[in-house]
Amino acid sequence: MGSEPAAVTYATYLRIGDLLGLQCPRSAMGGELAEHDELLFITIHQVYELWFKQVLHELRGDQRAPGSGGVQGALDRGDAYAALAGLGRVLKILKTMVAQIDVLETLTPLQFESFRYRLDSASGFQSAQFRELEAVLGRRDEDILRTAVDDDPSWDRVRAATVRRPMWASYLALLGQRGHEVPATALGADPELAYRPRPDVQAVIATAYGSDEMAALVSERLLDLDEGLQEWRYRHVKMVERTIGSKSGTGGSSGVAYLASTLFHPVFPDLWAVRATL
Repeated sequence: MGSEPAAVTYATYLRIGDLLGLQCPRSAMGGELAEHDELLFITIHQVYELWFKQVLHELRGDQRAPGSGGVQGALDRGDAYAALAGLGRVLKILKTMVAQIDVLETLTPLQFESFRYRLDSASGFQSAQFRELEAVLGRRDEDILRTAVDDDPSWDRVRAATVRRPMWASYLALLGQRGHEVPATALGADPELAYRPRPDVQAVIATAYGSDEMAALVSERLLDLDEGLQEWRYRHVKMVERTIGSKSGTGGSSGVAYLASTLFHPVFPDLWAVRATL
């Protein structure tokens, strides 16, 4: 008889050995870490990538099985309850991501400079998962693919996300299924084009706020998502500013100047514009 398979343990289920072997500071020589603070920098950014992975999973579900789940799938099905539950989880994750910046800000400018040159051309702008998140939420412009890394299959998902229906289209679909007269041109908008605020859509949203409590709740949670993303961007900008000041970023980026230019650009502009009419 063959031997019994080993029982699943905490370490084997979570693949702890593999996980803890993924932090490979470039300043490590002969097993000793020359720059103490490089490990923190790597760990924080790897944790961010894990959270990006989870947020994408919560928002779009498994694209290999359409309708299998995720906030966007729930919106498309008109399932407001499931959409609210998923958005609630994403909002908690965003709060956690913002809080992690407090840890990264313990890295002083001198500590960062001690290993910064080892990053070479590596830059946060090359995070395919963050670019995919932007695309899922509706961003459509050339810059989203300009930082693509050659031969990195992760960017295939970014490209795919820029031609799929964005989250906003699914929200409008939910409103339509709940009896609100969303303009057909908004429901059938080209998913490859950037969305522009529409007064006629804002009028529908305003009506939904006054007559449909569930639709209003979904609208508020989407606004929370938009605000949470903007909060993360702001904290990220200030963290970079206090660490490198006005220096250029790695990978040839302009650093703080570029990051600051991304602030105060809402993901769902109609949800903000409608506040003036309620």
